[in-house]
Amino acid sequence: MTRLRHGAADLALGARMAFTGGRDGWLRAVLTAVGVGVGVAMLLLAAAVPGALDAREARGDARDDLRMGEPIPAAANTLLLRQADTEFRGQPVRGRVLRPEGPAAPAPPGVPALPRAGEVVVSPALRDLLDSADGALFAPRLGGARVTGVIGDEGLAGPRELAFYLGSDRLSVADGATRLDAFGGGLPGEPFGPVLMVLVVVIFVVLLLPIAVFLGAAVRFGGERRDRRLAALRLVGADAAMVRRIAAGEAAAAALLGVAVGGALFALGRQVVPLVTLMDLSVYAADVRPPLPLVAAVVVAVPALAVVVTLVSMRAVLVEPLGVSRRATPVRRRLAWRLLLPAAGLGLLLAGTAGVAPLGAERQTAAGAVLLLVGVVTVLPWLTDLLVRRLRGGPVPWQLAVRRIQLDSAASARLVNGIAVAVAGTIGLQMLFAGVSGQFTFDTGQDTSRGQVQVQFAAGAEVTAAVDRLATAPGVTGSNTTLLTVVAVADSLADLRIGDCAELAEFARLDRCADGDVFLVRDATAPQTGIRPGVTVTVPDVDGSTWRVPRDAREVPMRADPAGHRQTSVLATPGAVGAARLGPLRADAYLRLAPDRPDAVEHVRNVAAGADPFASVLTLTETRQANTFVNIKRGLYIGAAVTLLLIGASMLVGVLEQLRERRRLLAMLVAVGTRRSTLSWSVLWQSAVPVVIGLVLAVAFGLGLGAVLLRMVHAPVAVAWPAVGVSTGLGAAVVLLVTGLSLPALWRLTRPDGIRTE
Repeated sequence: MTRLRHGAADLALGARMAFTGGRDGWLRAVLTAVGVGVGVAMLLLAAAVPGALDAREARGDARDDLRMGEPIPAAANTLLLRQADTEFRGQPVRGRVLRPEGPAAPAPPGVPALPRAGEVVVSPALRDLLDSADGALFAPRLGGARVTGVIGDEGLAGPRELAFYLGSDRLSVADGATRLDAFGGGLPGEPFGPVLMVLVVVIFVVLLLPIAVFLGAAVRFGGERRDRRLAALRLVGADAAMVRRIAAGEAAAAALLGVAVGGALFALGRQVVPLVTLMDLSVYAADVRPPLPLVAAVVVAVPALAVVVTLVSMRAVLVEPLGVSRRATPVRRRLAWRLLLPAAGLGLLLAGTAGVAPLGAERQTAAGAVLLLVGVVTVLPWLTDLLVRRLRGGPVPWQLAVRRIQLDSAASARLVNGIAVAVAGTIGLQMLFAGVSGQFTFDTGQDTSRGQVQVQFAAGAEVTAAVDRLATAPGVTGSNTTLLTVVAVADSLADLRIGDCAELAEFARLDRCADGDVFLVRDATAPQTGIRPGVTVTVPDVDGSTWRVPRDAREVPMRADPAGHRQTSVLATPGAVGAARLGPLRADAYLRLAPDRPDAVEHVRNVAAGADPFASVLTLTETRQANTFVNIKRGLYIGAAVTLLLIGASMLVGVLEQLRERRRLLAMLVAVGTRRSTLSWSVLWQSAVPVVIGLVLAVAFGLGLGAVLLRMVHAPVAVAWPAVGVSTGLGAAVVLLVTGLSLPALWRLTRPDGIRTE
């Protein structure tokens, strides 16, 4: 009991020393707290991501308006709704047109009162857009409606979402509207297959492991000055065990302060989250809430990590009453044990490729990736020591940097570990993404050389005028427009497409053509119809409609249209149709846009919406990726960018702490004639050498991780060299930025008063 009481007293003494040790003690505690706080904030943010995505999905389910199954009869509590989605400069805009059928019609979430005809309720982001200089470019799509309200938070996926509800008095089920008696009940999303699950698991490992690595380095800030204070305690009678307990108490106190700082940073970051949109994704501050069990785990684990790291680091330090042995030449590091962890990780991943997963596929993949990436942390100090040990000569800045690394290569490696792990993991993931992207990328069959936008109008009297306005819209350089209807003979249906010869040539391979010709498009791979030359066809739902297919109509080979569609149809020139009663015609237009007019597609959408709010405007693209795969890749890019920025900020704290510990030495060098530019270059080289070594090691481990992950998902192993270059370049750029930001502190520390001591 006495020993426990003495141990607790030692821990309490260490905690007091963290905050009552004078200016040096406070600075060390603050630097440690900032470094730990950044890591804690990142961990809390990562823990909050699943909840934030769930909250977005819940709001999307609550406003869902897709219906399948038996139609709902009209009643006092029903509402007619039709989608009017669009885009604005690459951002999706969710649009709905509403008409209540009774006084009890349901209102969408976030809309207190249904808009009447000529009124529109918009999201706050869309309101801001309409009030901006770009508002005039988007406003025509609302048909001149007056903004009468703003959609509440509960009716939006995120604060930066563009959305509107437009009132109308002309909707009907016959025109394609859906009848609702309530909102909510979303359709299930795309399933997560084994490949996507591997991606998600490894992404979390890659993003969180560098934070854990830096936390281990942050709690060791100011180690040299701490050891000198502990030597003074030895001088007044403390034994070695007591010194270790005091050091553990000091580290735990600084780590607890770091947890508080991390909580404050996280709370501040939550308020900034709604202002940020990353790849069309935004969330509310209330969505960013980490689960309480994970918060408790972080609060307990971080101080525990600080104590463990401190005790482990002190095993290599001999604290005596007259000094410490840290300044002695370190023993040569051995490689064998450092390879055990990556070898174990590689073994787990290779076992997974063979189908042996006693830990479960996800757990084994995560454990293997963690152990393999931890190999970067264990091998980097050995490799740094090996390579810099024999460096000699060179300019003065180079010699100063090399000598500093030789004295304590482990400290230099610790600052680079987080970047190296992040780069290695990112390379492995990019290889995996490149290797499996073919499984989630689909060829649309669309030909963007023949048209970049397809516009489709429903049947109506304004179709001809609408397509004429499309052809003259700003930025449109060419158009191909045909009119369509459906014709029938017996039980066979086919599209009748009317246009001139040049327009019809986009849908079939015509050998010759003149006005008055008719072509029957046939293809063995497409469904056949009973329409033949000389047959009389009718237009369903149009009374008195008949048209006789000319006996000289020729069969021609099918050609996929610019949108990639292949279908059996009848192509007719205007002269062949004559005055036949075909009823209202639909319009199908393919437009070519000027590449130097980026807003051309916006003008096309405005013209189309002015003629028909429900006109389909499709931007053609030759390939498409599955939404789930795109979202996962988007999450990787967002997380990697945030992780690198936070690690860079934490590295800056570490570099500043190292400069502060050496301020007397730096001031003395300047006092004896050393130029500040020489010291600046030495700081750059001191950061660059471990970074180069770390990035080379990261590339090797990243390529290994990527190759094993590709084998796990049975994809061909190929090196994504552009991803390797981008990942290593970003890592190097972060370190250069950190070094540049540390130079003002270096110049301040090298002033003559830095020599003063007490």
